[in-house]
Amino acid sequence: MSDERGASSGSGSVLLIAHSSLLTALPEFAKKKEWSLDLQRAELTTVAPGAPLPMNAIWRTIRGYILWQHERGTLHYDIMVTLILIFVLFSPRVINFNDKPIPRKPHPTEVVVTADAEGRLFFQVAASEVTPGDDSSVRDQLLHIIEPISGAVSIVSYEAVADHKGKVQSYKVLARRE
Repeated sequence: MSDERGASSGSGSVLLIAHSSLLTALPEFAKKKEWSLDLQRAELTTVAPGAPLPMNAIWRTIRGYILWQHERGTLHYDIMVTLILIFVLFSPRVINFNDKPIPRKPHPTEVVVTADAEGRLFFQVAASEVTPGDDSSVRDQLLHIIEPISGAVSIVSYEAVADHKGKVQSYKVLARRE
């Protein structure tokens, strides 16, 4: 079934073995001619035909990084994780994210509420919200300002905070939830 044709014209020749079905597809002049390969004149290349070029390998590696195709524990996986850590740790120093905290603006009634570890609530109410008077009227006004913010509370104590000239700036109120 197979037809062997060879050339023995000296060094540098190669034996050509062809199947008979392949020979029928060739033109007539190719069937009658002996084939030989002169290895003295052949050019050698470092890249085999069909092998990827070095640039293709680089792009394949970059694509593997982008698509996260490398297995855990490999050098490329460790490089990807290291690059991510470098970005996360050093980008806030280089990139201005404009993520400053929002300055605390007091409530329209200018009440600032803080709580302590024991669950007591401390309110600071601007003096402009309270009209001066006796103790019970000031206490009622403070309670009227505080209750819409915190719900049902009772005032334990309050004190007026004055500036260096003696003018009342605000009231510190200690309240307890009922």
